Amino acid sequence: MLSTNAVAQSAASSYADRNSTPHIQAFYVNEVRRLAAGVDLNFSMYGTPGGQASLRIAGAARNLNLTEVASGEYEGTYTISSRDRIAARSQVTANLRVGNQVSSEVLNESLQIGVGYHAKNATSGNLSIQNFRLDASEDLDPGSNLAFYLSGNPGAKVELTIGGVRGKILMTESGKGEYAANYIIRNRDQITPKSEVVAYLNLHDRTVSQRLARGMSASLAQVKLSSPVKKASCYNCGRVEAINIIETRGEGGYLGTIGGGVVGALIGSQVGGGNGRTAAQIAGAIGGAYAGRAIEGNSRKTSHFEVLVRLQNGATQTLSFANDPGVHVNDQVKIDNGRLIRNP
Repeated sequence: MLSTNAVAQSAASSYADRNSTPHIQAFYVNEVRRLAAGVDLNFSMYGTPGGQASLRIAGAARNLNLTEVASGEYEGTYTISSRDRIAARSQVTANLRVGNQVSSEVLNESLQIGVGYHAKNATSGNLSIQNFRLDASEDLDPGSNLAFYLSGNPGAKVELTIGGVRGKILMTESGKGEYAANYIIRNRDQITPKSEVVAYLNLHDRTVSQRLARGMSASLAQVKLSSPVKKASCYNCGRVEAINIIETRGEGGYLGTIGGGVVGALIGSQVGGGNGRTAAQIAGAIGGAYAGRAIEGNSRKTSHFEVLVRLQNGATQTLSFANDPGVHVNDQVKIDNGRLIRNP
């Protein structure tokens, strides 16, 4: 049972989660060839998990609620009806509610193939991107993190595209004119070292873009050169922390009880006379039964080995073995289907 302090801390944490500002990381649509009754518009959005996501399409007769299909991944399909007046450049606004806070984002691409993004490129004036870089992980496997950083005009809307990833990824202004975004590669992505990465900075209806200098492959090569060689994380590897021998005393059966009772009764019959002899026989039978059961229980006593392994992620796992598992405390091991394998 949780203590009063633990319950209070949990409630405070839940209250903070309900009142923290949600974040929309990416929002896009699968563009269609034509906009007509019966055509499906498929939308996807990535953001704070555990929220309520919806969107409004200009010219649509109704709103669309998105379903959280995975942690922080929301999807929904809007089927165009004869009552809708949706155009290729209809504004689409997504809302993500977490507790009492709501975050909104406007789709920056068109609904129909070939129309392109809403904003037009313009590099005149003081609109500029001073620096755009990527801090990549060592590989491009699903689950790997790509950290992007950009310096430019403050107060702008900044997004980026990655070859092999659908839609645009939003960058958040972490400081004056400093923008950042972390993108975790998903199973559906088709990112390669040759994927092109482009950043878009939009301010006052004007947009300037910049490609990632030297491309993604150069960033990956730099990571491999500068990072020390390390073993991949092993979720079922760890260190033997303790080995205990556990003895389990068996229960005596009917044979021990009956045998012990007979012996006890014979002994009791030699004591006293008359009623005293009868009482002695009964007492001897009861005592002998308990003794016989205890002796048989001791003969059935078993023992087994319990090995406590501290895993690399900090968790512990206890394994039970009928015989000596052949490992020692502080041995590095790997758990494989209930077996312990020594790690070199």
